[in-house]
Amino acid sequence: MSETSISFKNAEVRYSRHVFGLRRVTLSVNQGDFVFFIGKTGAGKSTLLKLLSREVRATSGSVLYQGRPLERLRERDVPGLRRNMGIVPQETLLLPRKRVWENVAYAMRAIGHSKRDVRRRVPEILESVNIGQRADAFPHELSGGERQRVLIARALINDPPLLLADEPTGNLDPEHSWDVMQVLLDLNARGTTVLVASHDMMVIHRMNRRIITLDQGVVIADTAQEAVIQDPPDADQWQPRLDFDREQAKEEPQEEAEPAIEEEPEPPQPIPPETIDSGMAAIGDEEDARAPTEQPIRNAPGDHGV
Repeated sequence: MSETSISFKNAEVRYSRHVFGLRRVTLSVNQGDFVFFIGKTGAGKSTLLKLLSREVRATSGSVLYQGRPLERLRERDVPGLRRNMGIVPQETLLLPRKRVWENVAYAMRAIGHSKRDVRRRVPEILESVNIGQRADAFPHELSGGERQRVLIARALINDPPLLLADEPTGNLDPEHSWDVMQVLLDLNARGTTVLVASHDMMVIHRMNRRIITLDQGVVIADTAQEAVIQDPPDADQWQPRLDFDREQAKEEPQEEAEPAIEEEPEPPQPIPPETIDSGMAAIGDEEDARAPTEQPIRNAPGDHGV
């Protein structure tokens, strides 16, 4: 039996006398699990993830991570907690004047990794999320899905046992959402516990993983992995995404296409060591790397590419 890694016991987040973010949440997650948290906007999905990263503190009840009660954690210990987990935020925040590999390297230097560690680990991390071939691109040259992969790469700099992803496919179309989810599946297959807040039901049911449903801060359903495939999504509830597919099918009539000649893709080129070495000077010493001043780049509304 897998060891319990995360435990919520009657956890509540109360903003005022009558306004709750979460209400009496009790659940557990084992090490190596892959869990989706779903629900309407404001249901409490993001709040639940923020309890684990201590962006939000429980006002009552208990939240345990690796046996440690997070509500008792001192503020000075919060950065250390977050270094033991990967966090993929809802917004795509990348430094616009830094290349893909530099965005990852900059994050590593900011938390104290040596130049030698950066030189060794950055190419490995980028390859692990299938973005190594775009290592020299700037954020504005990336599609929305590629930016998401860079965010995931940046969350992996400490090889964390836990990954928290808040709406990682929120700005992507169904096909490209699946590409990002496949990256998360690969990480999970290597032993990483993955928790995802999402409303992308078509992808979620294709994944066939455990689903926890929230409504107004309350857990109203907890569907085991084996039962997910037997319980397809409600067509009326998720009509907008289905309408998108139907309209797209109407506008794009099927035509018989000639068989495509598949070409051997060129293998991605590794980042030359001298490139990383020269980039270290731009990134600066550890002290300079701890205070980024650039404004991060965000996904534009409707940016659906990967």
